Amino acid sequence: MLILETIDLNGIQSIYALSNKLKLSETLPNKVTIWKLRNNNPMRKSHIKNNIKPEEFEALTKITVEMSKYLYPYIREILQSSEDQNKNSTVWCDFKKRFRDLINERFNINSMKVKKLVNESQNDEILIKSLLTLSLCISEQGYEKLSFFLLNL
Repeated sequence: MLILETIDLNGIQSIYALSNKLKLSETLPNKVTIWKLRNNNPMRKSHIKNNIKPEEFEALTKITVEMSKYLYPYIREILQSSEDQNKNSTVWCDFKKRFRDLINERFNINSMKVKKLVNESQNDEILIKSLLTLSLCISEQGYEKLSFFLLNL
């Protein structure tokens, strides 16, 4: 979801709006609930140890798929700019800078995994794989594809 928040400057608001649009208000009743679920990631600075319930995982996956569909033109442009950095490097560079800024702001930068995310020589591959995964989940079977991918990490 952080990749999507990197693209969508109003990330949390968009996530909450999509949760309402998808009728997920029973599982995700407010922004605080969404924030708590996102902070379940042990790499975050304000980590909260919770077990995500299956319906919460399903809701977050559905939101991710819908946001990917909505943001697909931007995802595609970023991927294209990553391939030809001489021609359209500002899009790729701006995306990477914003991603690193969000990582530094929200994540525990002393963690080795987080250091890999902010390391410029190593994070291109991670970012491209993540963007490709999001671009592949815009199809009709997007939810199933993303769920399968996430459950098999």
